Amino acid sequence: MTMMTRLGLLACSAAMFLAAPLAAQERPLRLDEAAVGEIDPAKGSDYADTVLGVNLYEALVYPKQGGPGVQPWLASDWTIDGLTYTFTLRDGATFAGGNPVTAADVVYSYDRLMALGQGPSSLFEGRVESIEAVDDSTVAITLTAPFAPFLASLVQLSVVDSKLAMEHQAEGDFGEFGDYASAWLSSASAGSGAYMTSEHDPQIETVMVPNPNYTGQAMDPLAPDEVTYRYSLEASTVRALMSRGEHDISSLWLPPEVLKAMEADGTVHLAAEPGGTGEYIMLNTRRPPLDDVHCRLALTYAYDYATTLQLLAVTDDMAQGIAMNGALPSGLYGADLDRPMPTQDMDKAREELELCQYAPDEYPLDLAWIAEVPARERLALLMQATFTQLGMDVKVTRTPWALITQQVTEPETAPHAIEIAVSIRTPDTDSLMYNMYSSTVPHTWMSASYLADDEVDGYLEAGRTETDPEARAEIYRNLNARLRDLAPAIYAYEFTGVYGIRNGIEVPNLEEEGKLYPISAFSMLFKDIRVTD
Repeated sequence: MTMMTRLGLLACSAAMFLAAPLAAQERPLRLDEAAVGEIDPAKGSDYADTVLGVNLYEALVYPKQGGPGVQPWLASDWTIDGLTYTFTLRDGATFAGGNPVTAADVVYSYDRLMALGQGPSSLFEGRVESIEAVDDSTVAITLTAPFAPFLASLVQLSVVDSKLAMEHQAEGDFGEFGDYASAWLSSASAGSGAYMTSEHDPQIETVMVPNPNYTGQAMDPLAPDEVTYRYSLEASTVRALMSRGEHDISSLWLPPEVLKAMEADGTVHLAAEPGGTGEYIMLNTRRPPLDDVHCRLALTYAYDYATTLQLLAVTDDMAQGIAMNGALPSGLYGADLDRPMPTQDMDKAREELELCQYAPDEYPLDLAWIAEVPARERLALLMQATFTQLGMDVKVTRTPWALITQQVTEPETAPHAIEIAVSIRTPDTDSLMYNMYSSTVPHTWMSASYLADDEVDGYLEAGRTETDPEARAEIYRNLNARLRDLAPAIYAYEFTGVYGIRNGIEVPNLEEEGKLYPISAFSMLFKDIRVTD
């Protein structure tokens, strides 16, 4: 399919949304996110992928609601004997296709994840000595060495129906497993989650219906009987659909003034979702002039933090971000809460620029902003206006997210700077910092600074092996200090997502005290949402 054809489909899709109501359903739920919607849990890495993953699949454990740690999910319980973790699967657990969930499925899912080497695979790389199905309901995982984040990491090991997947294998590079059903699992679901796919186009929408064989935590009696996850809707389209009752939950990326206007219309209420997410202006440490730390430090001093926070305000008591004083958001283990928040200092910026080996105008800076998040354009323009005061030539580019994810796989093709929200992937600091800053992790949008520093790598490895909580906290405080010195990113603000929710839709995990899950996207469990009209 050509790009023009795809754009035409997207335009037609949006036009249809505006032109006619959704076909009648008893309790439909319609929400939107940025494309691409990846439903293969071994490949997913961003917000939309996580929402899809936690609704279509189950992991052995899940983040605890309202606090740190994990709770039983697909596993009913577990024991720890030295380096060996033994999990007992929940009685009666069944995949959407009708096959029982077995320990062999857990083993298959782990082997598949590590073979593909995408998505959350870096959480486990080099840490598991063996994984064995002891019997149909018992799986034993033995580690190579003590690994403090292991239980927390398991929230990202989604369990796939191995029998069904193997029926859909194509030719591939994995011997008897062919392509590990890679193509098929990007087009259909094979999980034991509360929902299953009925239609899927990763650029336009994913339609999900309840899993008739679901045996996990109870679904709310008013949970949606059809969920349509739409991709790449314009802010104006979302507002128009909301005003007519044809859309139910907005994405987190609407401009503040649009959210405020929708609430003022009287048909929408707002709900916030904090959750270990930093907004990072990723600085490409491999491309001149940002391969010089002094040039990077100059940008961190020049950044206008105060105006940024003003631009994030939605209402008098709700904003899309708060100040952040380093690489770690405030709720994370090892965050340095006593350090002052950053402020703009143009004199200090010029001092650092004097120490840089490059003249300010010698290398034009290309600064990209993500097309699906229009609010970021104003921050990009704010940086352009500020950095040009240092004598820099700054070019601002609107770039679709799908293109960004391709560009950042190599530093040579990546922009000099881009604002990216990165969230913890598990209830542990390691899942944020390791994916962003370990030099051993393949380049993705999470590691778009391309930092390679032995001291940073040392702290990251120490944080994975140290089991004493206080010692781990000190390791991450030291890591945070080192990252501030190296400036691989501007730590712009701590993201607080704000959803626009149509009146008649209740999201208890966001709106009721004590029910929020600590990781961004994990609270968006469709089974807990109530459609009351």
